[in-house]
Amino acid sequence: MKKYILGMDRGVLFMLLASLSFAIMGGFAKTVSEVLPPVEVTFFRNVFGVAIVGFAIYKSPLKQIGGRPLLLLFRGVMGFMALLAYFYIIAYIPLGEAVTYNKTSPIFVAIFAYLFLNEKLSHIAILAIILGFIGIAFISIPSVGSFTFNKYTLLGIFSGLGAALAYTSIRELREYYDTRAIVMSFMGVGTLAPILLMLVTPYINAPKSLDFMFAEFIMPQGVIWLYVIIMGVSATISQVLMTKAYEYTKAGIVGTISYTNILFALIIGIALGDPIPTPLKVLGIILVIISGLLVAFSKEER
Repeated sequence: MKKYILGMDRGVLFMLLASLSFAIMGGFAKTVSEVLPPVEVTFFRNVFGVAIVGFAIYKSPLKQIGGRPLLLLFRGVMGFMALLAYFYIIAYIPLGEAVTYNKTSPIFVAIFAYLFLNEKLSHIAILAIILGFIGIAFISIPSVGSFTFNKYTLLGIFSGLGAALAYTSIRELREYYDTRAIVMSFMGVGTLAPILLMLVTPYINAPKSLDFMFAEFIMPQGVIWLYVIIMGVSATISQVLMTKAYEYTKAGIVGTISYTNILFALIIGIALGDPIPTPLKVLGIILVIISGLLVAFSKEER
């Protein structure tokens, strides 16, 4: 098995491609979000994955002992809610900032691992958490001297926090379940829950603050169908490439390379019309990246 392709480490190359694919997914999701509600975008993001993973399970049955169905459901629900929050904010804030919020998950994973898994927090990890929250504050400042803790900020933070809860649960779930079952718990909930939410929307009077969850189905028209398909396929490709990256290279190195998706997202977002981030927001993004890298390095040391 060759570890290098054209002189580049396979894991690094796969993670670069995964990051690019993830950013492309975000770009198309941002485009279709101008027409479709976030709950519907979430549905189309997951339904392709359900088909692919479902076929893989059909061809090769699951090998697992099971026994933790509630935790498996929790992983699926938290992953779905985090993704729903992410797709909502990318419709209203620059793509690079939305991806940065999502990439705060390692900060929260470190906190949750300390709270729920009795893992120790090193001095480096504590510094990382502090820097990460300072970075979040800078990203949330629309102008000098003005801090806005608005709905987009809250949902942006939740997209990272919810993903972290889902990732933390995986640490225990992988002892009981096949990896494909864990992935399917996320994609399955991410497909069924949006259908349910869209079906009940006409019959309830949901408050405006919950508009990211409740919306009626809008049939995609014309080129939007192509965008939806590309979004779903690129999301699945990103997952496959990321999994391959972790197979070939150390997690710390792969985790470091994964932050390139912020750069890719910034470029794609600006190409789609996002404003160039202010120096303070750039500093916030850099602090979040440094925070994530410090968390990864502290894990490698352990």
